[in-house]
Amino acid sequence: MNVPASIPSPDVSSIQLGPFQIHFYALFILAGIVVAVALTSRRLTARDGAPDTVLDIALWAVPFGIIGGRLYHVVTHPTDYFFPGADLWKTLYVWEGGLAIFGAILFGSLGAYIACRRAGLRFLSFADALAPGMLLAQAFGRLGNYFNQELFGTPTTLPWGLQIDPTQPAFPSGLPEGTLFHPLFLYEILWNLVGVIIILLAERHIDLRWGKALGLYLIIYGMGRTWFESFRLDPTEFELDGFKINMLIASLVAAAGIILIIVQSRRHPEAETDPRLPNGQGRVGTPTDDVRAPADASDPGVLERGKQG
Repeated sequence: MNVPASIPSPDVSSIQLGPFQIHFYALFILAGIVVAVALTSRRLTARDGAPDTVLDIALWAVPFGIIGGRLYHVVTHPTDYFFPGADLWKTLYVWEGGLAIFGAILFGSLGAYIACRRAGLRFLSFADALAPGMLLAQAFGRLGNYFNQELFGTPTTLPWGLQIDPTQPAFPSGLPEGTLFHPLFLYEILWNLVGVIIILLAERHIDLRWGKALGLYLIIYGMGRTWFESFRLDPTEFELDGFKINMLIASLVAAAGIILIIVQSRRHPEAETDPRLPNGQGRVGTPTDDVRAPADASDPGVLERGKQG
């Protein structure tokens, strides 16, 4: 199919390397994780965090996020996986696509919280450092959706309309071959990149610590997803009063971001100077923080204590 003035969809979604089939979706997800970890580590280190802390947290957050993202997707698309004769193992085939970001955020945050407590790091301090990296990771993930031809909007005649193979399961029934769709994957990539720029620029002029960068991330992403979900063609069966569940949750995410910024601004008008938990446990920060400075032999108090000993 060759439609002029449009965005073609890839003909392949994976490559074969010997006995292994490598899906581009999985590669882009992994690339996003690597980029997010690298950027977050750099930002947290600049805030007096230990260089390897982010990797330790990622070892908890990423598996939790993948489980949560997959669980949310399967629950909101039951007829895709539960029907007579269905292969239930496909509920675990993450590499074929189907990771819901809201489930990934919820469960990933739980994993990150556990890891932060173990490392002696404030969760909100970590989340602030993560905020722009999270948007970058989501942008990479949307490239994976492009290769799977699974994220597009309503039909359009715009010159950047997206071609979708009519044999794809996500292609809407009843529409003629050659129909073009809004490239939601591209819209969201651009929106996320703009969000990264907004957060980085805002931090130069506004104090976005104590969870405020996280709040700004929630506002940016929640607003974008609310808009995108309004014209996304998605077979989710969960609705409330005619509104798709993803659209409602996206709105709640944006509202949570606003509340978080307001609450934290009132609770912490002071600057955040230390990302560690108050008890000082964990490996975050410089190793000398918990080590007493060597006594000065010229201190009379030291000499006196030496005589007493």
